[in-house]
Amino acid sequence: MLVLSMRQQPSEYTASVTDAGKRLDQFLAAHIPDVSRARVQQLIAEEKVQVNGRPAKASLKLRGDETVVITGEAAPRPLRAIAEDIPLDIVYEDRDLAVINKPAGMMVHAGAGATEDERNRGTLVNALLHRFKALSEVGGDLRPGIVHRLDRNTSGLIVVAKNDVAHRKLASQFSEREISKTYIALVHGWFKESKGTISAAISRDAVRRTRMTVRRSDGARNAVSHYRVVKQFESVYGKFALVEVKIETGRTHQIRVHMSSIGHPIVGDTLYGAPAEIKPKGKIVAVGLNRQFLHAARLEFRQPRTGKVLQFEAGLPPELGAFLEVLRGNGNPE
Repeated sequence: MLVLSMRQQPSEYTASVTDAGKRLDQFLAAHIPDVSRARVQQLIAEEKVQVNGRPAKASLKLRGDETVVITGEAAPRPLRAIAEDIPLDIVYEDRDLAVINKPAGMMVHAGAGATEDERNRGTLVNALLHRFKALSEVGGDLRPGIVHRLDRNTSGLIVVAKNDVAHRKLASQFSEREISKTYIALVHGWFKESKGTISAAISRDAVRRTRMTVRRSDGARNAVSHYRVVKQFESVYGKFALVEVKIETGRTHQIRVHMSSIGHPIVGDTLYGAPAEIKPKGKIVAVGLNRQFLHAARLEFRQPRTGKVLQFEAGLPPELGAFLEVLRGNGNPE
């Protein structure tokens, strides 16, 4: 069951003069970290939010002197993931786990607003249920087997658990930072140093809720990324750097927001400042990428039952390799 839990959050908020004119749902979404505006609207619709002691509508415009109290939790009806016959690139499998090379464009699991007819289709979880039948239940009915995630438009290696014991042991390795994850990214611009570390806490953007940011302290969580420049090149399309990134933490959009924060947005990542089209010098046509150039290339962890160290690699998918050749001037942009 998906539950918007307020147990970790304050239950009472006071609107200040700077909040005057804001909608009630906008106000609450900005004050509750990691909770979407849609979930806040559901809470309000269920009359579990009171303004000055009375239920209010999401569209209520605040004056700036109200007391807003959350009186309960939003709990939509249970939703289970559906098995679907979707091809999987299985890199490794044993009785406890499987390592999958996920393509870009595939969501790992359905989102909070999923229904059986909409977003609860075509996900990695749907494919896993068809292939393996039984998966760990630690993550709940919508996230069976899912120990960690990759963004929809990030490709590469992801480990899934077949049973609860394996899930908990793998999750412990993640929390203790014992799992090594290495990504390949192509970013705009050149670096002055061949390697570096970005240590910047990440939180959800107060205005654009689909974005994360390093510029806000409210609800921020520590995040550390280490990068190494593999190669830098310049062509008619500009300057680019191919980098390896190892992450110590696994925050939402971590590599994407960290690279953007130091002035090197990932190619194709329009959410964090990359252009939708890269315009070249001269008469050559502009090119674009319908995903971010980010790939989970290497994964290393201990098998949860035996303790044996397992290492896996996945090369760049064809669309990224071809796009790289185009930028270098060795491919056909058309």
